[in-house]
Amino acid sequence: MTDRRSWLARRLALGAAQTAGVVVLVFLLTEALPGDAAVALAGDVPDPERVARIREIMRLDEPAAERFGDWAAGLLRADLGTSLVSGRPVTGYLADAIGPTVLLAGLTLLLLVPLSVGLGVLAARHEGGLIDRLVSAVTLGVYAIPEFALGVLLIVVFALRLGWLPPTAVGHGTDLLAEPAVLVLPVLVLLARPVCSISRLVRAGMIDAMAAPYVAQARRYGVPGGRIRWSHALPNAVAPAAQQLARTCDWLLSGVIVVEALFVIPGLGTVLIDAVAARDIPVVQGLAVVFGVVTVLLNLAADMVTHRFAPRAGVAA
Repeated sequence: MTDRRSWLARRLALGAAQTAGVVVLVFLLTEALPGDAAVALAGDVPDPERVARIREIMRLDEPAAERFGDWAAGLLRADLGTSLVSGRPVTGYLADAIGPTVLLAGLTLLLLVPLSVGLGVLAARHEGGLIDRLVSAVTLGVYAIPEFALGVLLIVVFALRLGWLPPTAVGHGTDLLAEPAVLVLPVLVLLARPVCSISRLVRAGMIDAMAAPYVAQARRYGVPGGRIRWSHALPNAVAPAAQQLARTCDWLLSGVIVVEALFVIPGLGTVLIDAVAARDIPVVQGLAVVFGVVTVLLNLAADMVTHRFAPRAGVAA
């Protein structure tokens, strides 16, 4: 088995172990929640019969190990459970709400890569100059603003004062593409911090790569500057940025929750917040597992990209 295949096999095994860890951790954390879930679901004036019926439905009297075994076996069959509040399958919530969340995250990633790489390369090309200092100052300033504060600021300026964009997505349901203007402010909020962090990484990587001996050798052979910059230096510069991009995707999962709540977008984040408020444990567990598995897959993809472009980076597997 070649080194690359061996590394890939070990990395896939690690990803499977991380996924199993996520499932166990989600169950343990929801088990550790304070209070009695059956009493909380029974309402402000809990009826003992209703509490007993809820405990029977939730199987709270059975050993935790037995409930975990049945829940984990259901996950293997793509059965995320049934909502205690509505009686709907959790997969139904997932199917209804995943569209807006994927749309927001997809648009953000689609714009994130060219914007952050372009800014990083631009700043590195003018290292120490006015453009470099301007890009560095703006990215540092924007990165310091929390996403919820930036979202409120953008709503006040562009929606309430100028009236250019709608402040929320209320009234548009899940078909956000029917009114693309409602996506502008949420995507700007999601883009702000990742663009700043990744562009700074690309800038630093490009400066190091352009100072490498192979770049000097290419210049001596008369290779055009643009080809050196984009074909030789950039692949080495994006290796650390690829891992940061994976961490950004992790952040997007939590950032989307904040943004969806702020702009009243009916996505997975809104469903999760509602489920936590209603103590709907199966919905919370199902969405937490989905978020965890997506995080593991994104980090696996980032490690594979880094290993492809910079095998000497020593990505752990």
